[in-house]
Amino acid sequence: MTPFTDQYRRSLFTEWIKLIEEQEIPFTANCNPVSILGEPVQIRLWQLDGLPRDYLSTENAVLVSCSRRWPLFIDPQGQANKWGKSQGLSICKLSDKDLIRTIESAVRFGKPVLIENVGTELDPALDPILLRQVYNQSGTMVVKLGDAVVPYDNNFRLYITTKLPNPHYTPEVSIKVLLVNFTVVSTGLQDQLLALVVMQERPDLEEQRSQIVVSVAQMKHELKDIEDRILLKLSS
Repeated sequence: MTPFTDQYRRSLFTEWIKLIEEQEIPFTANCNPVSILGEPVQIRLWQLDGLPRDYLSTENAVLVSCSRRWPLFIDPQGQANKWGKSQGLSICKLSDKDLIRTIESAVRFGKPVLIENVGTELDPALDPILLRQVYNQSGTMVVKLGDAVVPYDNNFRLYITTKLPNPHYTPEVSIKVLLVNFTVVSTGLQDQLLALVVMQERPDLEEQRSQIVVSVAQMKHELKDIEDRILLKLSS
C-alpha cells in the first residue's frame, strides 16, 4: 500500500470495504489505517518533531512504524528527509567511504541512521541489515557486515530516502525495503498550509488540541487497564 499515491490508496481502501460488506464481516465504520494502527500521542510527537500534518504523511509514518522492513522514502520534496534529520539521526550517503563503519556503530549502540539521496540501486553490503540477517552467537544477537560480526541492538533503526520523483526499483530491491511514497500532492499541501496558519494565528487552539490528544490517550489507557483488571478478577 505504501508505494502508491494517496488517491490510489483511497480507492483500494474503498474496494476493501466493499468486499468486507459483501461478506457481511463486522467492522468499525469510518475506519482507516491511522485509526486502526496509530497511537494519537505518538503521532503528535512525530508532528512536533517535524512530520508534515497532512493525512498521507501521518499514514506513512504509522505504516512504517508497523512494518518489519526498513523504509525507503520516495521523497522528491525532501519532507521525509527533513523529518528524519530533526530526530537526531546519523546522516550518510551510499558514496561515503565510511558508510559501513557508520552502520556498524549504529547497529552496535542501537542508534538510528538515515541514508539519504540514494539512486535506483542499493549497496549489496547492506543486505544483512535490510534482510535482518540477525542470529544468536554465544547468547548475543549479532549480524555479519562484511568480515565483521557486530552485536545487534534492537533499538537500531534504518531509514533511506531518494529524491527521484518516479524511481523504478527492481524486484530484488523492492523485496528488501518498504517503499513509501512521500510525494506531496495538492490536498496534502493544503492540509499542511492550514496547519501552519492555525499554528501562527491561533497557537492557543493548537495547545488545546495537544492537551486533548494527550488526555484522550491517557483515558483510553486507563480504560484498558480497568478492563484488564476486571477480566483478571473474573478469570480467578
